[in-house]
Amino acid sequence: MTSVAVSPTYTVAVRTLCEFTAKTGDLDLRFTPSPTAQEGIAGHAVVAARRSADDSGYESEIALSGTYGPLHVRGRADGYDPARNQLEEIKTFRGDLERMPANHRALHWAQLKVYGHLLCAARGLERVRLALVYFDIGSQKETVLTEDHDADGLRALFEGQCASFVAWAEQELAHRAARDAQLRALAFPHAAFRPGQRELAEAMYKASARSCALLAQAPTGIGKSVGSLFPLLKAAAAHGLDKIFFLAAKTSGRRMALDAVATIQASAPLLPLRALELAARNTACEHPDKACHGESCPLAQGFYDRLPAARAAALEQPMLDRAAVREVALAHNVCPYYLQSELVKWADVVVGDYNYYFDVTAMLYALTVMNEWRVSVLADEAHNMVSRARKMYSAELEHAGLRVLRKTAPEALKKALDRVHRQWSALEKEQDGEYAAYAELPDKLVGALQTAATEIGDYMAENPAWFDADVLDFYFAVLHFTRLAESFGEHSIFDVTLSGSGTRANSVLCLRNIVPAPFLKARFDAARSVALFSATLSPWNYYSDTLGMPADTAWVDVASPFQAAQLSVRIAGHISTRYQHRDRSLAPIAALMAEQYERTPGNYLAFFSSFDYLEKAADLFEERHPHVPVWRQPRRMDETERDAFLARFTEDGRGIGFAVLGGAFGEGIDLPGARLIGAFIATLGLPQINPVNEKIRERMQAIFGAGYDYTYLYPGLQKVVQAAGRVIRTTTDEGTVHLIDDRFARPDIRALLPAWWHVPHDR
Repeated sequence: MTSVAVSPTYTVAVRTLCEFTAKTGDLDLRFTPSPTAQEGIAGHAVVAARRSADDSGYESEIALSGTYGPLHVRGRADGYDPARNQLEEIKTFRGDLERMPANHRALHWAQLKVYGHLLCAARGLERVRLALVYFDIGSQKETVLTEDHDADGLRALFEGQCASFVAWAEQELAHRAARDAQLRALAFPHAAFRPGQRELAEAMYKASARSCALLAQAPTGIGKSVGSLFPLLKAAAAHGLDKIFFLAAKTSGRRMALDAVATIQASAPLLPLRALELAARNTACEHPDKACHGESCPLAQGFYDRLPAARAAALEQPMLDRAAVREVALAHNVCPYYLQSELVKWADVVVGDYNYYFDVTAMLYALTVMNEWRVSVLADEAHNMVSRARKMYSAELEHAGLRVLRKTAPEALKKALDRVHRQWSALEKEQDGEYAAYAELPDKLVGALQTAATEIGDYMAENPAWFDADVLDFYFAVLHFTRLAESFGEHSIFDVTLSGSGTRANSVLCLRNIVPAPFLKARFDAARSVALFSATLSPWNYYSDTLGMPADTAWVDVASPFQAAQLSVRIAGHISTRYQHRDRSLAPIAALMAEQYERTPGNYLAFFSSFDYLEKAADLFEERHPHVPVWRQPRRMDETERDAFLARFTEDGRGIGFAVLGGAFGEGIDLPGARLIGAFIATLGLPQINPVNEKIRERMQAIFGAGYDYTYLYPGLQKVVQAAGRVIRTTTDEGTVHLIDDRFARPDIRALLPAWWHVPHDR
């Protein structure tokens, strides 16, 4: 029996097709503020409800698809009224519709016409009325633009769009086929797996196979970047993955991911793998003093006209790191930041910060949902995820900044800013005490903020040459605050902190996220698999609960490649570093450090809970032991100072670097061998007891029944273990860690330390 070859199909979303073929002219971001996702959904619902009330036969969210050669085009039309034979595309907006750029409107019509063809083909219609429905979120009014089209004309338009895209689609199909063929044959890039690396790789691959989430505690030194990326590249071919997102908390983590990609590419020179690094807007922007539209920025002018050539040139590069993207962008006179956003659609591996997938307005998440991509998400150093996700879904506004703004802002904006000021002042007058948390948001203040954001957005559209950094900063802060206000609930706290008095009174409003889980759930659901991995993810239930990991999340604790004999862990049980005992602790800490240094001279790090504690300890140590070289982490350290601090840790160096626990040197630095032979950790790392943390503890207790542990103990010890992890980086390293506080001897504390440590009592 002869088998019949099946031609490959390229699936493309209607929006992606139209953006590729019908988007021309300038990059123009002036039509703002765009509605939030929640406002957009609500706006669509309002329009649909109005239609259903008028006609019970009205259909919403109609799945449509069609083919053209190898293309399978799919999407969801917003609404169809069979009685009127009217197909609708609903677009929500704020402000003056007349200011919408012409190329935005043209794109909307292109999308609607494609849906019109797909509807006619699906239902055998000879004609259809197309309606662009612009719904103003502020006024709740509709502006409806209609056109009548026959099926033959819409088919011709559809085929024209597809014909413009099909050559690119065939190129992408060929790339995918070649990529997957090479990935199936891909061998591990090193001669053998390191100890623990195979276990991690197998867990990653199985999570993809099961389409589930994974929490992986994997020690430093096993090669986590290659050990996680390699199995998912194999899974890309086996499980039909479109993309892998490798996300990290810091620049060093992203660099390690790019190095892992380069290592794999070097081992398989025929592998056509497209790897893209995402740079933050403030680092990628070539003209930070200009607005993002063609009348202001030369790289926005004609952006979409020059994009096809820039896109094609970029995809000839095997490694699209920040430097490579910038070089291509400037060669074609387009914006590097928005070029990288376009390249995401065609990349196989995307390396970036957590916020690109997990944030409120996360680009990678939005594209995944829109295009129905099958993706796997890797989150490195995931012990940072709780604090980072909280920041993503928190917002702050300071009254002092608004007071200054009211004096310097354009006259047209002062009325809206004055209204915000009045509502804010009223809230301050009602508050007793410096700090207060509120069960509900102040509706009048939130409303005033929303109005101010709208008016600032309108003013920017009317005055394209105008630029004021302070007003823009306030504008974006207000947008973020009001968007989060829409989903305020048990997961967050609204509080106000007052300072000063009289005319110098100031306050900070904070929408403070405590439990990111409700926000992250959709992100986990959208991916085929999500793997969070770090050397410190214990206890797993803390991360699972606060991040909202799915119920079927797998857990793996990879055995350490290190031996207990490599690390001498000692508890200084005769010292208390509690706040009230800190002055008394300085002398015994100095003696302990000097004794260790005299016994084994070399490079050490000493960690303290604050700069004040650090400076007192360093002053006393230098006074009593002047022969020992000492260097200190300065407050507000810049990159040059950071590099100078680390440069002191040489192979033949001697001395002690004093640092703050949880700061720049508590994690993410690599000082193998003799560059670092020991650490002194004079704190449990517990967050400060203050009104904010106590309110968080109360909320954690109410939700999880573990208020103290989830607020203080687990986050603190995670920093301790990370800091201690700087000492042993390879299987040949040896060193000493002194845990300085009597509480380290408690059984519940010792149980949270790494299992491979041997922790005897020091005294």
